[in-house]
Formats: sequence, C-alpha cells, structure tokens
Amino acid sequence: MKKILSVFVLALLCMTQTAFAQTDAKAKTILEAVSKKVNALKSLKANFALHLAGGNGKVKEAKKGAFSMKGQKYHVVLGGQEIICDGKTVWTYMKDANEVQVSAYNPNEQTISPTKLFTNFYDKEYKYKYIGEKKMNGKTCDVIELTPISGGKQFSKIQLAVDKASSTIVGGNIWEKNGNNYQYEVSGFTPNAAIADSYFTFNAKEHPGVEVVDLR
Repeated sequence: MKKILSVFVLALLCMTQTAFAQTDAKAKTILEAVSKKVNALKSLKANFALHLAGGNGKVKEAKKGAFSMKGQKYHVVLGGQEIICDGKTVWTYMKDANEVQVSAYNPNEQTISPTKLFTNFYDKEYKYKYIGEKKMNGKTCDVIELTPISGGKQFSKIQLAVDKASSTIVGGNIWEKNGNNYQYEVSGFTPNAAIADSYFTFNAKEHPGVEVVDLR
C-alpha cells in the first residue's frame, strides 16, 4: 500500500510545475496550459483510482483515494495511509501500524511531490512528446508521454491524459522498470475548494498511542 500511495503522489506530481528540457512544441503547449490553470487556483480537491497491473497485464490491486492541495501544502489519503505536508514537514501515517514517519520537506530534493504533479516538474526532469488523442471517461484527451532524463528513476515512462476541454489531467499510466504498470484516473476535480490549513498538518492527539518516527 505504501508503494501504491507514493506512486500516486508521483502521478499527481505530473500536474504542477514549469522549466523546459528537450521539447515537443505541442506537448509543451498542453503542459503549460495545465500548469497555468492549476497555479491560478487557491486550492483544489480531487478523487482518484489506482490500478496496479503486473507484466502480464493482469490487475493485481485496485485502490481509491482523495487528494487536496493548497499552495505547497497537500494531503493524500489512500486506504489506511496518508501523506500530509504543510510546506515544511511531511508526515506519512500508516493506520494499521498506528505509526507516523516525520521528515523535512525539501522541494529541491523531492523527485515526487503532489505540488510538482500539478505544476512544472516535467521540464528539467523529463523529455516529453505528444502521442495523440484518446477517450477517457467520456472525455476527449490529449496524451503526453514523458521519459526520465536521468536513468536513476524507478520508472521508465509516464503517460498523462489531459482533458482538451478543461486542461486538467484526468488520468494516465506509469511504467516501472520492474514491469509493473500503474493506471490512474482523476475525478471529482474541485477547484478553489474551502480547506482549512489545519488539514495539512498531522494532529497526534487524534491518534492516541501513535508511534512517531522522526526522520529529520
């Protein structure tokens, strides 16, 4: 579950930043439109579904979750796991173990982060190209393929499906080097949702007996 959650954070990351490497002009225009739209929002909420398929194409696991973002702050929920960030600290909470891991947030070091996924991570870290259109959940989408410039990443490529009408990411695929493929869909996209700042911090009082593992 922890692996699946971090993969979704990676996938979501594909919705947030900008700077540019080797480019496909059409892909660049589409990605810039996504970044511009998300960066103009004060906050957002979305639901998502993740499907893990092995090298044989069979679905091994399927999960649903929710995602919220406000500036550099984010909160991802998937089953009994949560990743929470207030822009300074990242908490990873595992409900079954009643354990929370605490680490410092460093946007310069993070290769996976939801705020990247909705803005401009792609330019310095990936090559990207436009590969065509497809229908997804009844929407006509442009599909962009990204491949890592560095060989040190755990995945070989990412595909993003961008709704042509709204310039929002509605799904895609992530291929890991081990043969696994993560398919994801984003739904219930709510722009400028009312979200309290307290939602982006971990409150130990709400989890009696929680074990805190401080990795800072």
